[in-house]
Amino acid sequence: MNLIVDIGNTLVKLAVFDGGAPVAQRTVAHFHPGLPAELHAEAAAARGCAGQEPAGRFRRAIVSSTRDVEEPLLAALRAHAELLVPFTAQTPVPIGNDYRTPATLGRDRLAAAVGATVLYPGRNVLIVDFGTAVTIDLVTADGIYRGGCISPGMQTRFRALHDYTARLPLCGPTEEEGLQGLTTEEAVELGVMNSLSFEIEGYVGRMKEKIADLCVIFTGGDAKFFVKRIKNTIFANCNLVFAGLNRILEYNASEEPRD
Repeated sequence: MNLIVDIGNTLVKLAVFDGGAPVAQRTVAHFHPGLPAELHAEAAAARGCAGQEPAGRFRRAIVSSTRDVEEPLLAALRAHAELLVPFTAQTPVPIGNDYRTPATLGRDRLAAAVGATVLYPGRNVLIVDFGTAVTIDLVTADGIYRGGCISPGMQTRFRALHDYTARLPLCGPTEEEGLQGLTTEEAVELGVMNSLSFEIEGYVGRMKEKIADLCVIFTGGDAKFFVKRIKNTIFANCNLVFAGLNRILEYNASEEPRD
Protein backbone atom coordinates (compact mmCIF):
# COMPACT_ATOMS: atom_id res chain seq x y z
CA MET A 1 0.00 0.00 0.00
CA ASN A 2 1.10 3.58 -0.72
CA LEU A 3 0.64 6.50 1.70
CA ILE A 4 -0.07 9.89 0.12
CA VAL A 5 0.32 13.07 2.20
CA ASP A 6 -0.76 16.42 0.74
CA ILE A 7 -0.14 19.43 2.98
CA GLY A 8 -2.04 22.50 1.79
CA ASN A 9 -2.32 26.07 3.01
CA THR A 10 -5.02 25.23 5.57
CA LEU A 11 -5.50 21.43 5.74
CA VAL A 12 -3.52 18.19 5.63
CA LYS A 13 -5.03 15.53 3.36
CA LEU A 14 -3.94 11.89 3.49
CA ALA A 15 -4.87 8.86 1.41
CA VAL A 16 -3.88 5.21 1.15
CA PHE A 17 -3.69 3.75 -2.36
CA ASP A 18 -3.76 0.05 -3.16
CA GLY A 19 -3.56 -1.13 -6.76
CA GLY A 20 -3.95 2.42 -8.06
CA ALA A 21 -7.17 3.13 -6.14
CA PRO A 22 -7.76 4.94 -2.83
CA VAL A 23 -8.88 2.66 0.02
CA ALA A 24 -8.74 5.16 2.90
CA GLN A 25 -8.69 8.96 3.23
CA ARG A 26 -8.41 11.50 6.01
CA THR A 27 -8.44 15.32 6.23
CA VAL A 28 -7.08 17.00 9.36
CA ALA A 29 -6.02 20.44 10.51
CA HIS A 30 -2.60 19.23 11.65
CA PHE A 31 -0.47 16.14 11.05
CA HIS A 32 0.33 14.01 14.09
CA PRO A 33 2.72 11.02 14.24
CA GLY A 34 -0.07 8.53 14.93
CA LEU A 35 -1.92 9.23 11.67
CA PRO A 36 0.02 6.80 9.43
CA ALA A 37 -0.66 3.86 11.74
CA GLU A 38 -4.34 4.80 12.04
CA LEU A 39 -4.73 5.02 8.26
CA HIS A 40 -2.86 1.77 7.72
CA ALA A 41 -5.21 -0.04 10.09
CA GLU A 42 -8.25 1.55 8.40
CA ALA A 43 -7.00 0.60 4.94
CA ALA A 44 -6.10 -2.94 5.98
CA ALA A 45 -9.58 -3.41 7.43
CA ALA A 46 -11.16 -2.07 4.24
CA ARG A 47 -9.14 -4.56 2.20
CA GLY A 48 -10.01 -7.42 4.55
CA CYS A 49 -6.40 -8.12 5.48
CA ALA A 50 -6.16 -6.70 8.99
CA GLY A 51 -3.43 -8.49 10.94
CA GLN A 52 -1.85 -9.93 7.78
CA GLU A 53 0.67 -7.10 7.23
CA PRO A 54 3.24 -5.35 9.46
CA ALA A 55 1.28 -2.92 11.61
CA GLY A 56 1.43 0.65 10.31
CA ARG A 57 4.04 -0.15 7.66
CA PHE A 58 3.55 1.11 4.09
CA ARG A 59 5.53 -0.02 1.10
CA ARG A 60 5.96 3.52 -0.16
CA ALA A 61 5.00 7.08 0.86
CA ILE A 62 5.11 10.51 -0.74
CA VAL A 63 4.68 13.91 0.93
CA SER A 64 3.84 17.13 -0.91
CA SER A 65 3.54 20.53 0.74
CA THR A 66 2.86 24.15 -0.14
CA ARG A 67 5.61 25.02 2.36
CA ASP A 68 8.86 23.46 3.58
CA VAL A 69 8.42 20.03 5.15
CA GLU A 70 10.03 19.90 8.59
CA GLU A 71 12.32 17.03 9.58
CA PRO A 72 10.11 15.70 12.42
CA LEU A 73 7.30 15.05 9.92
CA LEU A 74 9.70 13.36 7.49
CA ALA A 75 11.05 11.21 10.32
CA ALA A 76 7.52 10.19 11.32
CA LEU A 77 6.77 9.14 7.74
CA ARG A 78 10.06 7.27 7.34
CA ALA A 79 9.16 5.24 10.42
CA HIS A 80 6.07 3.97 8.59
CA ALA A 81 7.34 3.47 5.03
CA GLU A 82 10.03 1.41 3.35
CA LEU A 83 10.49 4.20 0.78
CA LEU A 84 9.71 7.90 1.30
CA VAL A 85 9.68 10.39 -1.60
CA PRO A 86 9.52 14.08 -0.62
CA PHE A 87 7.94 15.78 -3.63
CA THR A 88 10.18 18.73 -4.57
CA ALA A 89 10.95 20.76 -7.69
CA GLN A 90 13.71 18.25 -8.47
CA THR A 91 11.49 15.16 -8.26
CA PRO A 92 11.06 13.49 -11.68
CA VAL A 93 7.47 13.45 -12.96
CA PRO A 94 5.90 11.40 -15.78
CA ILE A 95 4.72 14.41 -17.83
CA GLY A 96 6.35 17.26 -19.70
CA ASN A 97 6.49 20.71 -18.12
CA ASP A 98 6.45 23.98 -20.08
CA TYR A 99 6.59 26.17 -16.94
CA ARG A 100 9.53 28.59 -17.17
CA THR A 101 10.10 28.69 -13.40
CA PRO A 102 9.52 25.09 -12.27
CA ALA A 103 11.04 25.78 -8.85
CA THR A 104 8.15 28.17 -8.09
CA LEU A 105 5.38 25.94 -9.45
CA GLY A 106 3.13 24.75 -6.63
CA ARG A 107 3.48 21.04 -5.96
CA ASP A 108 -0.31 20.69 -5.79
CA ARG A 109 -0.70 22.24 -9.25
CA LEU A 110 1.81 19.86 -10.81
CA ALA A 111 0.37 16.85 -8.95
CA ALA A 112 -3.12 17.73 -10.21
CA ALA A 113 -1.74 17.94 -13.75
CA VAL A 114 -0.24 14.45 -13.41
CA GLY A 115 -3.53 13.23 -11.92
CA ALA A 116 -5.38 14.56 -14.96
CA THR A 117 -3.25 12.37 -17.24
CA VAL A 118 -4.03 9.36 -15.02
CA LEU A 119 -7.80 9.85 -14.80
CA TYR A 120 -8.33 11.35 -18.28
CA PRO A 121 -5.51 10.00 -20.50
CA GLY A 122 -5.18 11.43 -23.97
CA ARG A 123 -7.45 14.40 -23.21
CA ASN A 124 -6.97 18.15 -23.14
CA VAL A 125 -7.80 18.94 -19.50
CA LEU A 126 -8.39 22.27 -17.80
CA ILE A 127 -8.06 21.91 -14.02
CA VAL A 128 -9.81 24.42 -11.75
CA ASP A 129 -8.67 24.02 -8.14
CA PHE A 130 -10.77 25.89 -5.55
CA GLY A 131 -8.63 26.44 -2.47
CA THR A 132 -7.13 29.38 -0.60
CA ALA A 133 -6.20 30.45 -4.11
CA VAL A 134 -8.05 29.45 -7.27
CA THR A 135 -5.70 27.97 -9.85
CA ILE A 136 -6.61 27.16 -13.45
CA ASP A 137 -4.12 24.92 -15.24
CA LEU A 138 -3.95 23.24 -18.63
CA VAL A 139 -2.63 19.79 -19.50
CA THR A 140 -2.74 18.91 -23.19
CA ALA A 141 -3.47 15.53 -24.72
CA ASP A 142 0.21 14.94 -25.41
CA GLY A 143 0.90 14.86 -21.66
CA ILE A 144 2.47 18.30 -21.24
CA TYR A 145 1.67 20.82 -18.51
CA ARG A 146 1.09 24.16 -20.25
CA GLY A 147 0.78 26.56 -17.29
CA GLY A 148 -2.19 28.47 -15.96
CA CYS A 149 -3.25 31.32 -13.69
CA ILE A 150 -3.78 32.07 -10.00
CA SER A 151 -6.35 34.33 -8.35
CA PRO A 152 -7.78 34.74 -4.81
CA GLY A 153 -9.99 31.89 -3.64
CA MET A 154 -13.52 32.18 -2.30
CA GLN A 155 -12.66 32.37 1.40
CA THR A 156 -9.76 34.71 0.63
CA ARG A 157 -12.16 37.10 -1.12
CA PHE A 158 -14.65 37.06 1.73
CA ARG A 159 -11.85 37.64 4.24
CA ALA A 160 -10.30 40.46 2.23
CA LEU A 161 -13.60 42.38 2.00
CA HIS A 162 -13.99 42.14 5.77
CA ASP A 163 -10.37 42.81 6.73
CA TYR A 164 -9.69 45.71 4.36
CA THR A 165 -12.89 47.69 4.86
CA ALA A 166 -14.32 49.40 7.92
CA ARG A 167 -17.88 48.07 7.89
CA LEU A 168 -18.33 45.11 5.58
CA PRO A 169 -19.25 41.92 7.48
CA LEU A 170 -17.44 38.61 7.18
CA CYS A 171 -19.73 36.47 5.01
CA GLY A 172 -19.67 33.00 3.53
CA PRO A 173 -20.88 31.06 0.48
CA THR A 174 -24.50 31.08 -0.65
CA GLU A 175 -26.51 28.87 -2.99
CA GLU A 176 -28.49 31.86 -4.22
CA GLU A 177 -27.80 32.75 -7.86
CA GLY A 178 -29.27 36.24 -8.06
CA LEU A 179 -27.53 39.31 -9.40
CA GLN A 180 -28.69 41.93 -6.90
CA GLY A 181 -28.40 41.61 -3.14
CA LEU A 182 -30.98 43.55 -1.10
CA THR A 183 -28.88 43.63 2.07
CA THR A 184 -25.18 44.24 2.56
CA GLU A 185 -24.68 40.59 3.50
CA GLU A 186 -26.46 39.45 0.33
CA ALA A 187 -24.46 41.91 -1.76
CA VAL A 188 -21.16 40.56 -0.44
CA GLU A 189 -22.23 36.92 -0.79
CA LEU A 190 -23.47 37.34 -4.37
CA GLY A 191 -20.53 39.56 -5.28
CA VAL A 192 -17.97 36.94 -4.30
CA MET A 193 -19.84 33.93 -5.66
CA ASN A 194 -20.72 35.63 -8.95
CA SER A 195 -17.27 37.13 -9.45
CA LEU A 196 -15.67 33.70 -9.20
CA SER A 197 -18.31 32.04 -11.37
CA PHE A 198 -18.11 34.68 -14.10
CA GLU A 199 -14.32 34.67 -13.97
CA ILE A 200 -14.13 30.91 -14.50
CA GLU A 201 -16.90 30.84 -17.11
CA GLY A 202 -15.08 33.52 -19.09
CA TYR A 203 -11.75 31.71 -18.85
CA VAL A 204 -13.25 28.36 -19.82
CA GLY A 205 -15.12 29.92 -22.72
CA ARG A 206 -11.99 31.47 -24.17
CA MET A 207 -9.99 28.28 -23.72
CA LYS A 208 -12.66 26.24 -25.50
CA GLU A 209 -12.38 28.60 -28.47
CA LYS A 210 -8.66 27.78 -28.69
CA ILE A 211 -8.58 24.08 -27.72
CA ALA A 212 -10.85 21.39 -29.10
CA ASP A 213 -12.44 18.70 -26.92
CA LEU A 214 -11.51 20.46 -23.68
CA CYS A 215 -12.39 18.57 -20.48
CA VAL A 216 -12.96 20.86 -17.47
CA ILE A 217 -12.25 19.39 -14.02
CA PHE A 218 -13.18 20.98 -10.68
CA THR A 219 -11.21 20.03 -7.58
CA GLY A 220 -10.35 21.50 -4.17
CA GLY A 221 -12.21 22.14 -0.95
CA ASP A 222 -14.57 24.84 -2.28
CA ALA A 223 -15.33 23.21 -5.65
CA LYS A 224 -18.68 21.89 -4.38
CA PHE A 225 -20.04 25.44 -4.20
CA PHE A 226 -19.53 26.00 -7.94
CA VAL A 227 -20.39 22.70 -9.63
CA LYS A 228 -24.06 23.65 -10.05
CA ARG A 229 -23.28 27.24 -10.95
CA ILE A 230 -20.92 26.41 -13.82
CA LYS A 231 -22.20 23.82 -16.28
CA ASN A 232 -20.39 21.16 -18.31
CA THR A 233 -17.73 20.46 -15.70
CA ILE A 234 -16.56 17.32 -13.88
CA PHE A 235 -16.27 17.30 -10.08
CA ALA A 236 -13.12 15.36 -9.09
CA ASN A 237 -12.79 16.64 -5.50
CA CYS A 238 -9.34 15.88 -4.03
CA ASN A 239 -8.87 12.59 -5.91
CA LEU A 240 -7.13 14.39 -8.76
CA VAL A 241 -4.15 15.47 -6.61
CA PHE A 242 -4.08 12.12 -4.80
CA ALA A 243 -4.05 10.24 -8.12
CA GLY A 244 -1.23 12.47 -9.36
CA LEU A 245 0.89 12.02 -6.24
CA ASN A 246 0.39 8.27 -6.32
CA ARG A 247 1.47 8.19 -9.98
CA ILE A 248 4.57 10.30 -9.16
CA LEU A 249 5.41 7.96 -6.29
CA GLU A 250 5.10 4.87 -8.49
CA TYR A 251 7.13 6.57 -11.24
CA ASN A 252 10.01 7.34 -8.86
CA ALA A 253 9.93 3.83 -7.38
CA SER A 254 10.01 2.11 -10.78
CA GLU A 255 12.50 1.62 -13.56
CA GLU A 256 10.48 3.65 -16.07
CA PRO A 257 12.71 5.52 -18.55
CA ARG A 258 13.26 9.24 -17.85
CA ASP A 259 13.05 11.74 -20.68
